[in-house]
Amino acid sequence: MIEALNQEIGKALTALATGSPLRKGTLSLLNALGYRSDRTLETDSIREFLEGLEANKKLTSKQLALLESWLAVEIVFQFTGDEIGRQQTGLFDAPGFDAGRMESFLFLAVELKQGEYGRTQLAEATRAVNRLFRMPVIVLFRHGSAVTFGAVHRRAHKITESKDVLEKVTLVKDIRAESPHRAHVEILVDLALPRMMESGVTSFDELHAAWERVLDIEALNRRFYKELFDWFEWAVDSCNFPDDGAGDGGTERHVIRLITRLLFIWFMKEKGLIPGELFEEEFVCHTLKDHTPDETNYYRAVLQNLFFATLNTEIEQRAFSTKTPGAHRDFSKCRYRDLMTDPEGFIERLERVPFVNGGLFDCLDDFVAAGVGGRRIDAFTDNIATQGMDLDVPARLFLDPEHGLFPMFRHYKFTVEENTPLDREVALDPELLGRVFENLLAAYNPETKETARKATGSYYTPRQVVDYMVGEALVEALAGNAQSTIQDDEFWRERLRYLLDWEIAKADAGDFFEPEEKESLVRAIAGLRVLDPAVGSGAFPRVRFSYGHNLGHAAIARSSDELMLSLAAPEWAPISPAHA
Repeated sequence: MIEALNQEIGKALTALATGSPLRKGTLSLLNALGYRSDRTLETDSIREFLEGLEANKKLTSKQLALLESWLAVEIVFQFTGDEIGRQQTGLFDAPGFDAGRMESFLFLAVELKQGEYGRTQLAEATRAVNRLFRMPVIVLFRHGSAVTFGAVHRRAHKITESKDVLEKVTLVKDIRAESPHRAHVEILVDLALPRMMESGVTSFDELHAAWERVLDIEALNRRFYKELFDWFEWAVDSCNFPDDGAGDGGTERHVIRLITRLLFIWFMKEKGLIPGELFEEEFVCHTLKDHTPDETNYYRAVLQNLFFATLNTEIEQRAFSTKTPGAHRDFSKCRYRDLMTDPEGFIERLERVPFVNGGLFDCLDDFVAAGVGGRRIDAFTDNIATQGMDLDVPARLFLDPEHGLFPMFRHYKFTVEENTPLDREVALDPELLGRVFENLLAAYNPETKETARKATGSYYTPRQVVDYMVGEALVEALAGNAQSTIQDDEFWRERLRYLLDWEIAKADAGDFFEPEEKESLVRAIAGLRVLDPAVGSGAFPRVRFSYGHNLGHAAIARSSDELMLSLAAPEWAPISPAHA
């Protein structure tokens, strides 16, 4: 069944990529996923679509302009719980589109202009469209040869039960229709109706819950970490490293450091800063004179040269070591020329890799000769006398097609944009680096579970904790600098917490403040200044309270006019009983 689904999905995506009419192409893809319905509406133009829904009364001018920039829009069909049963009978004599049928999905297709689209633009468009309809809208965006699915989570309005508040938007973004990423195909397969019906889905409520499970980012992160930890244990049993002088757990520390370096590099690769071929078996076979799965040559000649002599070295200084006694101490020079078929060609392939000015890729070997007491921790050297010092990192750990680290990475979609509680992509984002580092440090010592973190002071603060701490700091700052019309300090703080909550900001917060309170809050926010002297990795300054704005210069990045929009123009739609 899964193989047949893969083939049908592949054909439908190819048709979309090669210019199939928007409605026809989207229908083919949805049909491949098992979704069919006769409940539909025809739209002749963007203007007719917007006028028919009175969009000018429901959207901000910015949202309206966003939708008016579309090339085409199609209401593909409405899918209700009734359609689930009809999939088995093949009978489709249902009534037409029902605007009042809230327990349903509306599948909408949108044609965008050619180009790259950021998550913010697609998320804002998804949220705007959902303001126009009473039911959840699943939006398929076609932009060039790529496709993006957008869905929004709804919850009940805190005051008016007949309204829905639109919360986080989830995207399956940039599905390359002609050559889709394996992770994207698996997501589409999991969303297929036959698969869901096999697991017991028989009603719209169950279908909606199943979609949310498939699009759950936390579940994706947990699955990835479980596989990564299995690899960690395999690597610890398979590797040997020089003693780092820090007591027991040396191999575990080496492997944690290795995982952190390679995860960082993988995000750089996703951004196009590092050639992906470095992590392919074919490249390795052509680059190394002797490449076998149980040898350390790949780790030495490719990975160590990438770590220390490339990412940790300014571009104009990159070259091979001269192998003189003094050169053995210069860790900015490439090593292992004798292991390569074309050493100079290897250097040329890396010439566009940037210099990373940080400590992650520092070589930990001492800068003194081994003969006078120097330590070899990374063992990055051409010195034959010390080259083999307790270093054994087999290539199969990285390249084995079944269990290797790189095939596992390729199984997942990575994104360089951090997810937020208001817009997120079903992919692994850069916050993963901190989570993995924290979890592995806590896990590698089976007795104390805390030794590594206490010894190094390496504590990563999860995003939820950062959000809470910054939110509470802002509540106190605003409580002292803005004026409430009600003499109840705790109620004032509760309303401020409601305003600053990620998942309800720009929703119905304006209902809880008087006009003079709104003006006072805008003035208070405009006067806020934030300083974080112990910045660390920058998690606290990066907290953002504007939706989709990815450049936060301080803990309060949201402008006063954006806050006023949140206070004065709540975003809502009529509520669906299925989600109450």
